[in-house]
Amino acid sequence: MGTPELIMVAIVIVVLFGGSQLPKIAKNLGSAQRELKKAMEEGKNNDSTESK
Repeated sequence: MGTPELIMVAIVIVVLFGGSQLPKIAKNLGSAQRELKKAMEEGKNNDSTESK
């Protein structure tokens, strides 16, 4: 995806959700990303302890 496509996607997101909802969405996405990384690390640790 190039710059024009990313700009169009950003415009569509702003139109759909409105400017006031964007900080909430960004916060929720950040929380979900942290939880996913945490779960992946726990899974990796569980795999390494089970193989021993």
